[in-house]
Amino acid sequence: MPTPVSECLYCQNNETLHNLMIKICDLEVSQLFLFKEQSYAGRCNVVYKDHGVEFHELSDDQRSAFMSDVARTAKSIAAAFNPDKINYGAYADTISHLHMHVVPKYKNDYGFGGVFEMNPQKTTLSDQEYASIIEKIKGAL
Repeated sequence: MPTPVSECLYCQNNETLHNLMIKICDLEVSQLFLFKEQSYAGRCNVVYKDHGVEFHELSDDQRSAFMSDVARTAKSIAAAFNPDKINYGAYADTISHLHMHVVPKYKNDYGFGGVFEMNPQKTTLSDQEYASIIEKIKGAL
C-alpha cells in the first residue's frame, strides 16, 4: 500500500526528515539531501519532486532529468571526496516517494565490498562538520 502524501516525510518536510537529513539544494527535478548518519562519508539522497511516482511511470524526459540529477550528485561527491566506488539504491519499500541513495564507498573503510546499510548509526557529525561537507558538495555541483 503506497504511503499517503500526509505521511510522507519528504512531502511533509517533517521532523523525521530533519532528524535524518539536511537539505543541500534543489536540483532540476529533485532535492538533494545529506544524510546525517555519515558512516559512508558524503552519503546523499536525491529525492524526486513529486510524491508516489515509480521510476517506470516517469516519461522519458522526466526519467532523464531525474537520472541527470543523480549523476550530477555522484559527480560532485566523486570530485569532493574521491571515493573508490559509489553505490546507488532506490528501494522505497516503506516510503512511496521516488528517491535514490548515492553512497560513496572507500576501501579499508566501513562496509566496503558489501551492500551499504541503510542506517548503521555509527557516525554522526557536528553541525560545523555537516556544513563543511555540504559546502564541498555544493562547490562541486
